Amino acid sequence: MPAIAAAWGTLRASLDQHFTFAKIKNVVGLAGLDLTLLAHLQQKPERGATKDQLLSAIDGSIGQLDPEARARFVVLVAEEMLTREPALQSRLTDQLARHGWGLVDHHLIPLELFDPTALAELPDVPRTDLVKAVQRFRDGNLGGTISAACGAVDAAVASVLGEHGRSFQEGCNRARATVDLDGPLNGLGWDAETVKQFAGNFRGALNQGAFVMQTLRSRMGDVHGTKPVLKPLVFDALKWAELFVRTLTVH
Repeated sequence: MPAIAAAWGTLRASLDQHFTFAKIKNVVGLAGLDLTLLAHLQQKPERGATKDQLLSAIDGSIGQLDPEARARFVVLVAEEMLTREPALQSRLTDQLARHGWGLVDHHLIPLELFDPTALAELPDVPRTDLVKAVQRFRDGNLGGTISAACGAVDAAVASVLGEHGRSFQEGCNRARATVDLDGPLNGLGWDAETVKQFAGNFRGALNQGAFVMQTLRSRMGDVHGTKPVLKPLVFDALKWAELFVRTLTVH
């Protein structure tokens, strides 16, 4: 996971450049910072506090937070900033990308999980579930990550079939059967035998992936975090979910 401190440094620079003293206080307050720690810093006609002093005090305050609370604070600051100044999205996206972070629907996500540009191509409902899965992974809710990732695939299946499958795997396989893979490959000039072999293996891989996700949902998926989880498998579930959603919905 990329360092949250680097994300804060990027957001801090934009707060300094684009937000007033009062708005900075509002943003960090809504992000959960105890504003009583900043109460002594006020703007006055003479000898008032500067934005630099305010931001330095915020630095000190978040430095006292535990890592989980610090990460949550930075995530919420990004969301509050973009709610107030949506035009900052493009600039922040470029700046955050240098440090391994991206923005999707105003949410801060690690680029190692998904490419925000690729996510933007997906239909709204499954994309929302994928973003939710990434947020949960980022925040350490691994069981909830699996549940949301499977929910994204459920949404994609329902958009194709008009209903959910009798089981997760059955629904994935029925929805996948509606996708024409042979035609586009033939259009690329692939010979028929290669197309047949490739398509068969691709369908088999998706069938196995559906079984993997179905099993993970049953054994590890839990928004309350009560089931034991293996983190590498959660990461795999995210990647499988994106593959399923893209295969079923983007043509």
